[in-house]
Amino acid sequence: MAEEQAAIAKTASLYVGDLHPDVNEEMLNMAFIEFKSLVSVRLCRDSSTGRSLCYGYVNFHSPEDATRAIEMKNLSLLNGKVIRVMWSHRDPDARKSGVGNIFIKNLSESTDSLKLQDMFQKFGAIISCKVVHAEDGKSKGYGFVQFESEISAKAAIENMNGTIIDGGKQMYVAKFVKKSDRAVLTQETKYSNLYMKNLDTNISEDLLKDKFSRYGKILSLVISRDDNGKSRGFGFANFDNPDDAKRAEEALNGVQLGSKILYVARAQKKSEREVLLKSQFEEKRKEKTLQCQASNVYVKNIDDDVTDRELKGYFSQCGTITSAKIMKDGKGLSKGFGFVCFTTAEEANNAVYTFHGFMLRRKPLYVAIAQRKEERLAHLQLLYAQRGTAFGPPAVFPGGYSPVYYPSPGVVLQIPSQSRMMFQSPTMRPTWRPNGMVNYPLLPVQSPSAPPNNMRQQSNRGRMNPLQSSLPTYPPPYPHPLPLANSRDLSSNDFGTFLSGFPPDHQKQILGELLYQLIEPHQPELASKITGMLLEMDKSEVIPLLESPDSLAAKVSEAVAVLKMSKSKKSSSQDSLRSSYMSSEVAAN
Repeated sequence: MAEEQAAIAKTASLYVGDLHPDVNEEMLNMAFIEFKSLVSVRLCRDSSTGRSLCYGYVNFHSPEDATRAIEMKNLSLLNGKVIRVMWSHRDPDARKSGVGNIFIKNLSESTDSLKLQDMFQKFGAIISCKVVHAEDGKSKGYGFVQFESEISAKAAIENMNGTIIDGGKQMYVAKFVKKSDRAVLTQETKYSNLYMKNLDTNISEDLLKDKFSRYGKILSLVISRDDNGKSRGFGFANFDNPDDAKRAEEALNGVQLGSKILYVARAQKKSEREVLLKSQFEEKRKEKTLQCQASNVYVKNIDDDVTDRELKGYFSQCGTITSAKIMKDGKGLSKGFGFVCFTTAEEANNAVYTFHGFMLRRKPLYVAIAQRKEERLAHLQLLYAQRGTAFGPPAVFPGGYSPVYYPSPGVVLQIPSQSRMMFQSPTMRPTWRPNGMVNYPLLPVQSPSAPPNNMRQQSNRGRMNPLQSSLPTYPPPYPHPLPLANSRDLSSNDFGTFLSGFPPDHQKQILGELLYQLIEPHQPELASKITGMLLEMDKSEVIPLLESPDSLAAKVSEAVAVLKMSKSKKSSSQDSLRSSYMSSEVAAN
């Protein structure tokens, strides 16, 4: 045991980075096989795709062999790509501390990692050295050098920053700062690099140098060009003094140069531009949201054939519309909902009162003031918390109604022998309130575990309504239902959310019970059949009917017409059959 622990203590592990994506464990092993104390190699891969992460580890028994491996293999070629070999640091804090790490930019294209290491190794022992390359293998002009000590890093910065290297470029050397720790630039931030755009194609570098050099010494000026040498209309000017760059920006920005207005500003990195643009976009979005917070109307249950222009035409009678849009999927097909934005909140409220339940083409519209998803979720959570229930399958039916299924006309159901009937007083039926919302009554629900009361069932046999005499009812599926407080305040959108917590069969039963109670006072003989016909519609089309008397009345009228037509056809066929029978009987006599 002691020997094994001693062997583990002597084991040296190396980190191998910048590997080619095609390098596998076998190739990595062959690259280090010449060292006799090699123990193992491991290539790190993505856990989901199995692709190489382009780095790995090489383990040795002998620290001396590991040291020689760094000297011989670091910055060598493996499968056509320069690799980095360094000691493995298992402690993440040591890796992320940034001690001894410096950043170098303005490197020439000929400067590679090996050349960069030769330039800086005189200041101390180097742990890692890297020049960043693009996918095509060309240098991006910057790199990193990490020393063992902070003293070596400071010495390198003091001696190498500002030195001229190959190509006449002035090298920039500074302490490396993580992106998350970089300070946000302010108006007082010093900068020397300017970005200019809106350049005519015939504008040359010499002309720009003449313009910009009036404000100070220019280190470099370049116009970006394509592969054919044609100007792309923008470029960069780098000043020696940040104050000169500031004066040039203030003097030349907005100046007429050729046929265009010159734009001059501080040169930004891509990451800085993305952060700035994102913040500007977020500010505009918030500003627009606040402006439209009470004047934006949400419209759903829109017929598939309705266009943006038609929707705007209908709602324009309620006020001035800034935008009207029906949402579409990737194929350009309507999603059945959209938004109409008015100039004032009063116009939006007028649209809600005017068009909620309005029949547009073949569907009744659902119209409400639009809410953001987060606001809507918070509102619903508060609403259900007040009612003593949470999201998930609710523990009671709205208003305590018994679950009843209403079949289509002509469907014969097998009535369970042990089914229980539940009766409601006519005074407890749901009614419409002045604001168009359904008033759902509260009824006690008997637990299915209660013992049967034969006497009560017998006394109730003669008082069953037409629906209950022909259709089965079932006891509530939950043994201990809780009363739903304030259920009369449910809007159709809230009720739809509440309903989604039930199984599909129970959803239809709940809707059927509510529809029947609203239809029965007007069509007592046909209420059962009409309810079954309406339940053939989509749930999103049925729920708005509970809030809109006009929409429900229209649907009931259509159903009555269909039933009368069906009855007349049946009567005519029976008369025809009777007539043919009588004719045959006369002929026989």
